[in-house]
Amino acid sequence: MNTPSLHAERLEALTRLLADWHWLWSPAPFTHAGTPWPERAPAGDIAACLQALDDARCQRLQQRPFDASPLAAWLPVDELARLVRVPDGAPPIQAPEAWAAHVGGRKWQQMLAFAPQVAIGQGQRLVEWCAGKGHLSRLLARRHDGSICALEWQPALCESGQALAERQGLEVTLVEQDVMAPSVSRHLGDADRVVALHACGDLHVRLLELAREQKVAISLAPCCYQRTRDKIYRPLSRQAQQQAERHGLSLDREALALSVQETVTASQGERRKREQANAWRLGFDALQRRLRGVDDYLAVPSLAYGRMPERFEDFCRWAAREKGLTVPDGIDWDAYRRRGEACLQRVNRLELVRHLFRRPLEVWLVLDRALWLEEAGFEVSLSQFCPRALTPRNLALVAQPT
Repeated sequence: MNTPSLHAERLEALTRLLADWHWLWSPAPFTHAGTPWPERAPAGDIAACLQALDDARCQRLQQRPFDASPLAAWLPVDELARLVRVPDGAPPIQAPEAWAAHVGGRKWQQMLAFAPQVAIGQGQRLVEWCAGKGHLSRLLARRHDGSICALEWQPALCESGQALAERQGLEVTLVEQDVMAPSVSRHLGDADRVVALHACGDLHVRLLELAREQKVAISLAPCCYQRTRDKIYRPLSRQAQQQAERHGLSLDREALALSVQETVTASQGERRKREQANAWRLGFDALQRRLRGVDDYLAVPSLAYGRMPERFEDFCRWAAREKGLTVPDGIDWDAYRRRGEACLQRVNRLELVRHLFRRPLEVWLVLDRALWLEEAGFEVSLSQFCPRALTPRNLALVAQPT
């Protein structure tokens, strides 16, 4: 069990490191035609070191940024690795294969791993937050042989989930409820625990707020911290507020998004498609700088991989239309495509600096939530409920009012 002092000490150390190196990890290499960092030591040495990496080592460091990192010569790699180390939770539960009906394989494995984080006694009332079709609720109802109220704002998901629960003979009630609405508090009035697996941004912050007010136990795996109404992150806990002010740490939405950018669960095919899409975007970036006569990055809307044009030229023409640019005749499309591919090689290497600070950012945000609960009189534990290969968002907060 983590103690408040350990959470606070870890948050203080992470705040200092995130603030000290903010100038290095904050700029996004993708938006810069060259090195994104100010001309100060050790930026030049770091850039030279990264550009000298071969593809194999670059790919390894993308997946395991703390292992044998060449950046340890300049950056506090070992200290960062120590500060993000979180104890493993209980092993996943075992369940009959039939219980997994209508649930995706990876999602099912995540649920089995998260289930031990949900302790509930005989006759206690459990509420699931942002339940979707109530897959987790059905698993927990079977495991604990009890009734569960599952809150979900989309009527179609409620209807589908209720039909599944009734077909399987489970005491799960799907309730159409916007969890951001004031009316949601009535569902927590007699709840013994609220559970949320990968509730996004302000949705899980709202849960924490109500749990503090109504003294309800929670089991939470937070996600997507950047999905918030605030452009600049406002720390929740008094201690995070004080440390951020003391060290001058300010996090915008892009910094919050960086904390969840890891995609270790993508297939090889998905990674290839993402790499091609990124190279094409960089190729278009070089083209749009010429067309506009402005040496600045121009953001282009995202396209699902299935909607990406088959040719680089078609992608550029689509992007140009989106941004109101006219493409003249005589463009050497192969040259810009190759330029984009070369730029991606550079960007992937410079991004390795940011990879070192992704998990520290995420742990800092989770610690802020843990301390906010502790300041309200909760006993809080933080653990890693599954391997990152199953989901990188594998941090779980379990909190009990004392």
